[in-house]
Amino acid sequence: MGKKVALHNLGCKVNAYEVEAMQQLLEEAGYEIVPFAPGADIYVINTCTVTNIADRKSRQMLHKAKKMNPDAIVVAAGCYVQTDKEKLETDGQIDVILGNNRKREIVEVLEEYQQEKAGQERVININQTKEYEQLSINRTAEHVRAYIKVQDGCNQFCTYCIIPYARGRVRSRKKEDILKEIRSLAAKNYKEVVLTGIHLSSYGVDFPEGEKETLLSLIEEVHKVEGIRRIRLSSLESGIITEEFVKRISELPKLCPHFHLSLQSGSDSVLKRMNRRYTSQEYEERCGLLRKYYTDPALTTDIITGFPGETEEEFKETCRFAEKIRFYETHIFRYSKRRGTKAARMEGQIPEPIKAARSEILLKLDEQRRGEYEIRRMGEPLEVLLEEEIEKEGKAYYLGHSREYIKVAVEKKKEYQINDIVVVKGTGYLENHTVLGECLDN
Repeated sequence: MGKKVALHNLGCKVNAYEVEAMQQLLEEAGYEIVPFAPGADIYVINTCTVTNIADRKSRQMLHKAKKMNPDAIVVAAGCYVQTDKEKLETDGQIDVILGNNRKREIVEVLEEYQQEKAGQERVININQTKEYEQLSINRTAEHVRAYIKVQDGCNQFCTYCIIPYARGRVRSRKKEDILKEIRSLAAKNYKEVVLTGIHLSSYGVDFPEGEKETLLSLIEEVHKVEGIRRIRLSSLESGIITEEFVKRISELPKLCPHFHLSLQSGSDSVLKRMNRRYTSQEYEERCGLLRKYYTDPALTTDIITGFPGETEEEFKETCRFAEKIRFYETHIFRYSKRRGTKAARMEGQIPEPIKAARSEILLKLDEQRRGEYEIRRMGEPLEVLLEEEIEKEGKAYYLGHSREYIKVAVEKKKEYQINDIVVVKGTGYLENHTVLGECLDN
């Protein structure tokens, strides 16, 4: 039996995809995958560095692994490695450091470490590479929905964000490799794919002339894959939303009417300090385009509150803008100072109690808008992919999501099973923001 490996992921969906890819490489090499608990021979932690808190959690998890088995090999991988390599090199709890664009070498680096019994390091200057790291998966832990990494890196350099320094410049995956992976997953009966990346809207900008692809051309090709019933897109920049883009995707019935357009602030002066490269009016116009071609699409977003220098009036501008756009769901983040970014050096850092108070106001607004959208869709046919079984008050239900990403519970019946797609009508709530659906005759 091979050595036991436990893997743990911190951070985004791209990180999660890379952990699954590393796990499958290790399994193919004969390693046994075990839970992240005492008893493993090797611990692989895919780290995150998006905030100072993420750095701290990454360090804590690395040290926790060593405590669970002092004789184990501890591997630090990913974004925190890229931004704080020197600190990890002197940390006696860590045996191997593996940067971004080197995760496919996980098996090789472990074998070298075990032969030489000496620390191993594989970290490149991520800002100098143009190579897309070839990782792939043949299954996913979600069972019915597969996240597909199609792009890495970011060229935007928002003033609050360290990610361009951790992930490097935009690097896009070849369309043929993406389609091959999706076809393989479709053959295993996966029905939904989510195209994801560090800056998804930039897909294809790095391809040479003559090989140009765009996110739009990629989506159109994925739409042709037999067996795939749904396509989702992860976070988009509003700039990609043009009349041509929306018109063409609206002609693709597999593409879900659920669009996450990153906002960050509804105040133009804050957007400028963030280096976000659009105005609130431009953002609003792009939401209008989506609503022109789709009937009541689910628009979701991110908002950072408490950005350096954010005045009470700028915060109120954000609140008014969020109410005006009527988002289905808003992810609220309190600004967290990230060492190494321009925003961390800005004057006017907002005290934590003010950030907390502003966050609460936005959360209440989000709660209200979510409820309004869900109630508005009650009684309308909702197509739901059944993802898991749950039990509530002695009754069994299937839980899934509609095309708009509304969470829906359907009473369990023998004619349905996980991974089925059913059409339901919302009749009320099972619990907060979980719509109770009644199956309609197909």
